[in-house]
Amino acid sequence: MAPFIKTAVVTGGAQGIGKAITKKLLEEGINVVIADIDPKAGNETEQEYKEIGEIKFVQTDVSNEEQVKNLISTTVDNFENIDILINNAGIFKFKPINELSFEEWNKIIGINLSGAFLCTKYAAPYLKNRYGSIINIASTRAFMSEPDTEAYSASKGGLFALTHSLAVSLGPKVRVNCISPGWIEVSEWKKSSIRSIYELTEEDHKQHPAGRVGKPEDISSLVFYLVSENAGFITGANFIVDGGMTRKMIYAE
Repeated sequence: MAPFIKTAVVTGGAQGIGKAITKKLLEEGINVVIADIDPKAGNETEQEYKEIGEIKFVQTDVSNEEQVKNLISTTVDNFENIDILINNAGIFKFKPINELSFEEWNKIIGINLSGAFLCTKYAAPYLKNRYGSIINIASTRAFMSEPDTEAYSASKGGLFALTHSLAVSLGPKVRVNCISPGWIEVSEWKKSSIRSIYELTEEDHKQHPAGRVGKPEDISSLVFYLVSENAGFITGANFIVDGGMTRKMIYAE
């Protein structure tokens, strides 16, 4: 394998935003290891994208330390090193706090936040060797909320804080940044059994100052820029990609 070819690990890389990131990195000549808990989605994406570039699926629950260790060792065994880590895996549950069980809370925190910690912990030695880059995929829900989203919002707020902490701890050998998407329509980026076309309305688009709902490519393009040498002076930063929604005042009429 040519030494200049980079390798990325993308958690939750088989569906949604993660799948778009996987595709973009492959198109740019980067090897990609997909870490995903869903074997059907993972195998499907591996087969779908194998003509684009070098891709491997490793079934992984990122909240399980032993499975994360296996993910990192498998990546190194297959591609020799790790240059990029995309902590994208996440789940959500909208549920009133008085009905949300502690088990449900811990599961969301475990995957969305602790998973990023575990993947970073075990990937960090390899990233340091390559002056690599980490991107954490958070959410605008780290900064604003709808009702009944406490666990998800807390997990994404934690990712934001983890980002600047890691940037200081791992720098200058590893850059760490965060992307907080708003409404990104991903229905067409799901596994085939649940893939659909969501019919967006004019009102859906017009409520965004940018004039439209977001696309997964809006995130994947920024990811590629941030992991590239062109972004070498950017670390510890959070980028809100939401069509301007968090800047919009909303008053009841």
